[in-house]
Amino acid sequence: MSFWRRVKRGAPPPPDIGTDRRVYAIGDVHGRADLLDALLAMIAQDDAARPRKPISLILLGDLVDRGPHSRGVVERVMALAASGGDVRCLKGNHEEAFILAARGDLRALPLFRRMEGEATLASYGLDPALFRVMTDAEIADWMESHVPRAHVDFLDALPDSITIGDYLFVHAGIRPGVPIADQSPADLRWIRQEFLAHRGRHPNMIVHGHSISEDVDEQAGRIGIDTGAFLSGRLTALGLEGVDRWILQTEA
Repeated sequence: MSFWRRVKRGAPPPPDIGTDRRVYAIGDVHGRADLLDALLAMIAQDDAARPRKPISLILLGDLVDRGPHSRGVVERVMALAASGGDVRCLKGNHEEAFILAARGDLRALPLFRRMEGEATLASYGLDPALFRVMTDAEIADWMESHVPRAHVDFLDALPDSITIGDYLFVHAGIRPGVPIADQSPADLRWIRQEFLAHRGRHPNMIVHGHSISEDVDEQAGRIGIDTGAFLSGRLTALGLEGVDRWILQTEA
């Protein structure tokens, strides 16, 4: 499925990602390894049907929590990043809480619980019934022993933003009116209402996840592609080349 807008006379030019590559941005996976594999296959098929160009793959963060296969998603993305292609992933707010908990920060454990970390640790082998009765300190100790440090280090090293052409890729959004160079990492991973309520343009076209919408949320200054994959079964990718953009999406 694809979409585009007519450019009205006098309107600003559409954002351009450049013509030297093809970019695919993937929304929040949240432990749905099955959907990620299905969407990657769709991306490969879509890319093969177009003129040959290098591709860049960008995952917008929130690989973990909620869905059943967080560990599998992390391992899949690590393998993609090590494959030699241009594969990058952003750090989402769910990664932030997971990293803090895995590094033994007890202040993060209540948040990790609320963010459905139970599903993530189940994918690493912890019985959910035990998770519910363990203390925060016991969970932190279990994570230190059972969550591979390579996973934690990989997630902790992820960037907060990626700029390509006229596009800025972030997990949650930006604070309107603040220069891009001055944006807070916390806002890039966590902001919601102030960003979503803004109807004007930004210095870049912002591509983000974090805030679930029933379908792609296209506004003047942003494109939201978190379609709630963990519940809806719709994992979304935004394809970009030059001024063209199109959507790939798994079936609900």
